[in-house]
Amino acid sequence: MPTVSSKRRLTAGAALVVAALVTTTACGGGDGDGEGKGKGAGYNAALNKVANPSKKAGGTLRMVGKQDLDSADPQRAYYGMSWDFMRFYTRQLVSYDTKPGKAGTKLVPDLAEANGKISDGGKTYTYTLRDGVTWEDGSPLTSKDVKYGIERIWATDTITGGPQYLMKALDPKGEYKGPYKDSSKDKLGLKAIETPDDKTIVFKLPKPNGDFEQFLAMPSGSPVKAAKDTKAKYTQRPFSSGPYKFSQYKPGKKIILVRNDKWKKDSDPIRAALPDKVDVTISANLEENDKRLMAGDYDVDLNGTGMTQSGRVTAIQKHRSSIDNMHTSFVRYVALIHTAKPFDNVHCRKAVFYGTDFAALQQTRGGKLAAGDIANSTFPKAIPGYSDYDPYGVLERKGKPDAAKAKDELKKCNKPDGFSAKITARNNNPGEEDTAEALQAQLKKVGINLSVETLDGADSSSITGSPSVVKKRGYSMQMSGWGPDFPSGQGYAQPLFDSRFLAETGNYNESQIKDKKIDGLFDKAIAETDPVKAGETYKALDKRILDQADWMPFLYEKNITWRGPRLTNAYMSDAFNGRYDYVSLGVNDKK
Repeated sequence: MPTVSSKRRLTAGAALVVAALVTTTACGGGDGDGEGKGKGAGYNAALNKVANPSKKAGGTLRMVGKQDLDSADPQRAYYGMSWDFMRFYTRQLVSYDTKPGKAGTKLVPDLAEANGKISDGGKTYTYTLRDGVTWEDGSPLTSKDVKYGIERIWATDTITGGPQYLMKALDPKGEYKGPYKDSSKDKLGLKAIETPDDKTIVFKLPKPNGDFEQFLAMPSGSPVKAAKDTKAKYTQRPFSSGPYKFSQYKPGKKIILVRNDKWKKDSDPIRAALPDKVDVTISANLEENDKRLMAGDYDVDLNGTGMTQSGRVTAIQKHRSSIDNMHTSFVRYVALIHTAKPFDNVHCRKAVFYGTDFAALQQTRGGKLAAGDIANSTFPKAIPGYSDYDPYGVLERKGKPDAAKAKDELKKCNKPDGFSAKITARNNNPGEEDTAEALQAQLKKVGINLSVETLDGADSSSITGSPSVVKKRGYSMQMSGWGPDFPSGQGYAQPLFDSRFLAETGNYNESQIKDKKIDGLFDKAIAETDPVKAGETYKALDKRILDQADWMPFLYEKNITWRGPRLTNAYMSDAFNGRYDYVSLGVNDKK
């Protein structure tokens, strides 16, 4: 899944951050017990465990975000923080367990009484809905609501931007046209989903897919009440099936959720629903956001992409007990766009790999401890498909460039004097603009002249996510970040590299790779029921992408995250790429 965005300027503070981390970790160890300044539960207290456990209800959970949700519509959202936030007001047949760390990746029943009953050789999944599940107006939530919500994914001319896994799995030929073009009386004409009664829903896949329940756990698997569907405008006021409902939504400014008094706790084993209200402020002033977090004005960062450089230093030195150094499954990368000359030539793409100073990019983002490890594989370490394959010797050279090989590749692509290219970077993603400018200076040394064009991350879907706009604007490289939609090779890599996932808007195959061998490797891995064998196939896929220099990973990301002293039940979940599981959070007004 894509990362969200944030702006800061690089200063000499990068080294200070690393030094501060080294000092504080040496002083107190990785897990801490609250020693040092601040009133938090302890350094890394929410890493693989629960910080400040409590069942106390009430109060207002105060969040701040540098960027708004990419969409509040569950079928259109693709940012990980949006999926995390949607647990407040959407439900799915199955969802992720509310436990810290890796245990949070387990799928447990949500709207359904139990996980799917699988039959017909893995092609049929049957669910029965729980008793007492309702909408925010008190009306019963039915299997037809679940089917209708999922059908909205097919309305790609209106419902744009979200994941398409369910559509690809249930209707690979694209025969269904979505509920808005559905000629059936009830607009429930998708044949692959059956609703024999209001409590039963049956999915019939053309072929087995071992990750199918992972697809259903995404917000795109959420029910939508047809009578409340305002199509493209649904994002302005989604209708709640969870413990909270929208009281106010001013895009780019404010979100306020209040209790949904029609939600029944006994019908929902997952959501703690402790706060009375969730108040979100959207502010692009990142340094100010960090200051106000540390001052206690806000409890947690909505976006979960880490503090700014100056914020890190202050937090580490003065409030160490209220920070977590979270491990994520995100990879920072540069997409090399095949349709942009001269990147249609593999040797020009390889020249970028050899000319890049990976160690300097790591330092630009805060150093190893604050920013993460140098990447060699296109896959994060926690996802099957990762290997130590390193065809450009990045790790062997400890991230340093090889100018001689870069210039040799330029000769091979008939550009001995180099070439010009245009790279995009989001100006409201921590360090991304700085990193692009650092890459610009590095590649200039081998004759590759980059111009950096910045944009608001909220516009990514319609600009860098649109191949026609990319071509029109002359972009040839895109800097971004990506984490798994769910913890498998398919959940991480398919939107990035499968040609069948190319889309005119909301496109994440940013390199615009069209390789039938890669598509075939996805098919082989997805059909494999043995995860070890599937992992070997994903390793072959990773090798092919690297050998062709299609997509350049440069960092496995870590973040310094603020955990407000008022927060209760805070824990990092691997299901949400290391962010806190928002739906479990509570607040204690006693500071």
